[in-house]
Amino acid sequence: MTAAIAFGSPTTGRIGAMPMPPQGLPRVCAVRLIDRRTGAVHRINGTPLTILTRNPTEAAAELLSGRDPSVWEARVDALGPEARK
Repeated sequence: MTAAIAFGSPTTGRIGAMPMPPQGLPRVCAVRLIDRRTGAVHRINGTPLTILTRNPTEAAAELLSGRDPSVWEARVDALGPEARK
């Protein structure tokens, strides 16, 4: 289940299952918490809040837990050489 579905908000197309790389492991992803009002990444003591994970759906759900979905969004970016193609 995606975080958007869990919170009853429309999906943005940014959260979902990532394609599997040739080694059989999911791609590493960076999951960031985005303020919808400004489009900026949420920062803690000046450092952008970013989670590196192989399970972006779970990480996004944790980031959005207890937050207003009309204000916050989780953005998922695939990392590694496969993401550059």
